[in-house]
Amino acid sequence: MENLYKIVVLIDADNTQLIKMDKVMREISTYGRIVVKRAYGNWKKENLKNWEDEVKRLAIKAVQQFDYVTGKNATDMAMVIDAIDLLHTGTYDAFVIVASDSDYTPIAIRLHESGVYVIGVGEKKTPEAFRNSCDEFIYLENLSKDVEKELPEADNADIEDNSSSNGSIEEIHSLLKIAFEKYQDDDGYVNVSSAGTFIKRTKPDFDLRSYGYYKLPDLLEAYKDKYEIKRYRGKGTVTIVAYKCL
Repeated sequence: MENLYKIVVLIDADNTQLIKMDKVMREISTYGRIVVKRAYGNWKKENLKNWEDEVKRLAIKAVQQFDYVTGKNATDMAMVIDAIDLLHTGTYDAFVIVASDSDYTPIAIRLHESGVYVIGVGEKKTPEAFRNSCDEFIYLENLSKDVEKELPEADNADIEDNSSSNGSIEEIHSLLKIAFEKYQDDDGYVNVSSAGTFIKRTKPDFDLRSYGYYKLPDLLEAYKDKYEIKRYRGKGTVTIVAYKCL
């Protein structure tokens, strides 16, 4: 995970679930300081009237965007314009786009090309193009899951059922194997942190909660026939976890 200090959060209220906003803000706050929080929509619409209290509570700036043409959503254009304006200030380290619409793919690519970290937040129905244009993509569905920190051992059949629409567990095993071949040290082990970073860069929507795990070592330990794990002390009180493929 990048060390992010000044984060912009832009929310398409027209296609985002209000009930998840508190969880979204909590999740993004783990990355750094949220400096700009804006939600876009036509607030005169009935379906957005219940946003008022939550927007006030979370100190989100509500940006009014009228529907100038029937059947056309002007919200995405307003968000794109603001994103470019904010980018050009050179003030912010990361942009978070909360939407499930492929229309945001070009702006995500543009932000990424400018060197800022791009996080997408949306539903599992979000088109792959938008998901892959972000450095990282978070599923809204995962934010409502209470994932156990300590999981009991399970056989591979049970674990396979935890795979979700963002890819099968076999794809993750393949990426772990590539990371092993690419990053192993002289002792033949790979730092789990390095492997996790590689997977996230390769598959931006990778989220362990989609597979029923809280941390990558939990997944590795559940497949004792595939991985051997070792732990050793790093600098200070840090414990480093590494693995090798069997």
